[in-house]
Amino acid sequence: MAPHPAPLRPLALTSAALTSVALLLSGCAAGAEPGDPTGSADDTAAEGPAVVATTTWQGAFATAAGAEDVTVIVPADVQHAPEYEPSPSDLAAVAEADYVLYSPFEPFARQITDAAGGDAETVEVDLDNAPETISAEVTRLGELFGTAEAAEGWLEDFDEERRRIAEELAGQWPDGEAPRAVAQVYATWAAELAGAELVETYGPEQLGASDVAGLAEAEPAFVFENTHMSAGRVLPDSDALQIGVVNYPGEDLDLVALYETNAHAIAEAFAGREAEPGAGGHGDH
Repeated sequence: MAPHPAPLRPLALTSAALTSVALLLSGCAAGAEPGDPTGSADDTAAEGPAVVATTTWQGAFATAAGAEDVTVIVPADVQHAPEYEPSPSDLAAVAEADYVLYSPFEPFARQITDAAGGDAETVEVDLDNAPETISAEVTRLGELFGTAEAAEGWLEDFDEERRRIAEELAGQWPDGEAPRAVAQVYATWAAELAGAELVETYGPEQLGASDVAGLAEAEPAFVFENTHMSAGRVLPDSDALQIGVVNYPGEDLDLVALYETNAHAIAEAFAGREAEPGAGGHGDH
């Protein structure tokens, strides 16, 4: 399930922004050699379609599916991607794409395609790091891109790595038993990876006093919180350790590395320590 923050108003693209896009596009065209849209005859184009992804999350799915030419619009260090406002250079990148990957909670996605005037096909992606969603979306994108074989190979490696990580975390359960946990609805995949007994979920709406009381009554040992929609400590009067779940991959667009990052935070919590979200050798998202 994709993270669905409150809808934002559609991006209003000003005439000045559109003019800037036109200048960028005309400048690119003027400097390009015939048959070389990048303007550099020495560059070797990546095989497969040119893909523009609105965030690193869609970009990671595209890379897993076998796409080699992937451009990401929203920088990896932007904490809340739906609030990002595309620049003229972002719009210009879309004009050169074969596919633009977006999610429905990003109100700017279709606007940037229309404003750039490109012929890119827009593709809605279901964003969830649960293995079944990753498998379905990577398979679908591989078929769309014509890279189905590469997608299948990646999924085989991913399944092996996921099982390894889950087994290692199970070996670190406190007292050797699956711990009780609550999770924000878009962080449940991490609780499942940890093998936790998920006793309650919450969100995506802000928690009220009665919600907090209900979660506390469940007596969890751990809280799996979505760092991208976090309002702070979920159970401040509880001994439960909070685990900040990172959903967006880093600039490397590596979903396995994202799993490793979250596994590090989970293992630290199992050992009685709270790690900073994203700690463990990966990006901020």
